[in-house]
Amino acid sequence: MPKLLFDNIDEPGLNTLEVYRRRGGYESLKQALAMSREDLLASIMDSNIRGRGGAGFPAGRKISFLPKGEMQKYLVCNADESEPGTFKDRELMQKSPHMLIEGMMIAAYAGNISKSFIFIRGEYQLQADILEAAIAEAAAAGLIGENVAGSGVSISLVLHRGAGAYICGEETGLLDALEGKRGNPRLKPPFPAIEGLYNGPTLINNVETLATLPAIVKMSGAEYARLGVENSTGTKLVSISGDVKRPGNYEIELGIPSREIIYGLAGGPPSGKPVKFWFPGGSSSPVLTGDDLDLGYDFDTMAKAGTMLGSGAIIVADESRRVLDTMLKVAKFYAHESCGKCVPCREGTNWTHKMVQRIYTGQATPMDLDIMASVQTQIIGNCLCVLGDAMAMPIGSMVQKFRPELEGEIEAARQRNFGNEADDVVAMGVADELAGPLPVH
Repeated sequence: MPKLLFDNIDEPGLNTLEVYRRRGGYESLKQALAMSREDLLASIMDSNIRGRGGAGFPAGRKISFLPKGEMQKYLVCNADESEPGTFKDRELMQKSPHMLIEGMMIAAYAGNISKSFIFIRGEYQLQADILEAAIAEAAAAGLIGENVAGSGVSISLVLHRGAGAYICGEETGLLDALEGKRGNPRLKPPFPAIEGLYNGPTLINNVETLATLPAIVKMSGAEYARLGVENSTGTKLVSISGDVKRPGNYEIELGIPSREIIYGLAGGPPSGKPVKFWFPGGSSSPVLTGDDLDLGYDFDTMAKAGTMLGSGAIIVADESRRVLDTMLKVAKFYAHESCGKCVPCREGTNWTHKMVQRIYTGQATPMDLDIMASVQTQIIGNCLCVLGDAMAMPIGSMVQKFRPELEGEIEAARQRNFGNEADDVVAMGVADELAGPLPVH
């Protein structure tokens, strides 16, 4: 299986400029700077690489949306990796920060951008320190700033540390936070490519997307497109957690069977029990079951199966897990992280959390499942950003696919707690304790 991003990723000192350059680092940047911006953009578009942050939008087309001309344009790297189950960008920034920096310089040149920023998750203190050291090294070597690599092109790079809000992973909420405001999503249109940071045209990309650009330039976009499958080209980093023997980050070629990832790379559930359900793209993706393991792991196949590849975070649950516990954790997390700006998300996430709690306290009836499913459909597509959808999609899928189990939970809880208010209070406390946030590695 080809490795473009994780090739010898554990080599000691790879985070330093000396080791990175010894391995051919920044040669792709020099190659890109020797090309015209039009030819470089054409090569990126030929690669057909889709955004690795969750939305899967073609990266080349995103650059092409920037208006032409000499107005001030901005590049923002979204390193606010807060999706539960996702931890791939953390490893890239920690072990090979110069790969990201080189990719950002390439993207900035392609879009005729002179100012760039990395917005990194506040909890990533170690990774931020490593990035700052790498930026200082690159600047001292003339690879950032005035006259990048002797090309006459000027591109600045600033690292900005976030303050721990999940909503800042949404691109417009990130822009507000970067400007020093409260991280709230903006109404779109206008889209960031037209009016983004400081009201200027802005290109926003994920860490993995940008870090892949040096490999694309080195091998050419057409050659990169040979990897993967049609409309899902290249390699992808996946973060695997949950009930597997070997959790961690893996680089896979898009299109391989999901079973090969979960059982082949990660070793499957350590208990030996079958997979009950799994999130293919982080906690915000609709769940799949053990019957879906032979699906190809790529953008289109996941979409046809009613879910999404998302950020590439696979969370696995075996037959020992209660669906209800996972529902509660998901609902509590998104209710807590909602910025509260729009009604469908603010009220929908809060009410969903309360409705799941009702099952634990024995107050729910099977009709509650119908109401819960209806609430999710009213959230999806009606919010300023996708945070509400991020809760509604997995919750709705769990109600749909595991309704008999949930009805059994409702009946068991009613028999256990019926008529006993003291037990109701205890059950609510247990439910809140169970609903600790999903692990974010």
